[in-house]
Amino acid sequence: MRILLTGASGFVGQHLLQALLTEGHHVVCAVRHPETSDDPRLSYIHADFTNDNNKSTWLSRLSGIDAVINTVGIFRESGRQTFVRLHKETPRALFAACAESHDVQMVIQLSALGADREGTTPYHVSKREADDYLASLPLRSYIVQPSLVYGRDGASARAMRTLASMPFTLRFGSKPQLVQPIHIDDLVAAIIGLFKHRLPMAPDGGATMRVPLVGPQAMPFTDYLATLRRAMAMGRQPVLHLPGRVARFAAGVAGLLPGSLLDRDALKMLDHDNSADATLTANLIGHPPRPVSAFIQDAECERARAKLGWLLPVLRYSIAAVWIITAIVTLGLFPIEDSLALLAQAGVPPELQLPALYGAAGLDLLLGLGTLFLARRRWLWVTQLGVVALCSAVIAFTLPQFLVQPFGPLVKNLPLLAALWLLYHLDEK
Repeated sequence: MRILLTGASGFVGQHLLQALLTEGHHVVCAVRHPETSDDPRLSYIHADFTNDNNKSTWLSRLSGIDAVINTVGIFRESGRQTFVRLHKETPRALFAACAESHDVQMVIQLSALGADREGTTPYHVSKREADDYLASLPLRSYIVQPSLVYGRDGASARAMRTLASMPFTLRFGSKPQLVQPIHIDDLVAAIIGLFKHRLPMAPDGGATMRVPLVGPQAMPFTDYLATLRRAMAMGRQPVLHLPGRVARFAAGVAGLLPGSLLDRDALKMLDHDNSADATLTANLIGHPPRPVSAFIQDAECERARAKLGWLLPVLRYSIAAVWIITAIVTLGLFPIEDSLALLAQAGVPPELQLPALYGAAGLDLLLGLGTLFLARRRWLWVTQLGVVALCSAVIAFTLPQFLVQPFGPLVKNLPLLAALWLLYHLDEK
């Protein structure tokens, strides 16, 4: 079959693309940044879900396409990438074009378990509105609804392993918070199974069938983390229970942190149990889906990576605190006249002492805030390495007494330099 795959550059899309090619299908990837391919079965076209919400735009792309798979999805909004645009408006335009196309025989929509009438978050509502629109069309379609999806290279899976490796975990509220995680390989195999007609159409004779894709067992979210922790060969993890109001407040605060997967909407989705019968999943893949205990293949490697997931942020926040607290101390907590006296001992002319003092404090503050909030920090680590090394050398030369003080204020810059060097090498390029 010739298949149009949207979201091919995403986590699920990448895995699905390889499986479709392995099955012998021809795949046209609709992505924002098209590539070139030497594989005659693979091609790319430009598509942007933030803009392409017109049916006619998609009709021109569907010539010769037998099936469409939509895997576009976001968990948090950013700029023009909103739930309404990416989950509702553009998918509806795509589905309408599929219904008018003379070539498209089937559509597969990647939705989410919980995108039903009880789901009230913008994520669930936007998914449900696209699903319902697809179901209203005279078009053979499958709406696949996975619970949490685990894959070694998935962002959510990395977050789960990180949470599982921490010294303790939090239990938000008192609801069961059931999840039924499915491995990415089983999810992909199930979608491939839809092309092999292993499922009948809906019992009511409709053209659309909703297909929950889940692992073999529903479990509380904290049990999911505990199972991952055991699979990484780690000991028991204490659970701290947060009452409902405290949990909602903590989720709200967490939502303010860059890259956080937890906010109040995420907590609502967690409280809305994500579980279903695994029979359809097993029928599609030809065997029971793998349990959570079998998700992790290399315990030692994943344990190390998981620990770095929270140890590196702790190190980063600690370094940010060093810069910010130093700026605060310089700007008033430490007597200004004593600071000026030290600058005089270092040979700074009187007219430059105040500018040097406040300039240094301002630089410290900027470095601290940059460490907290900048998305790309490799250049910042290099800058900090240079500042710490230069200041240490100047102080060692002009104020050698700091080298032999009992508390070692200057010598303590050595582990700081090592930490900055580590962050530089481990930070994503």
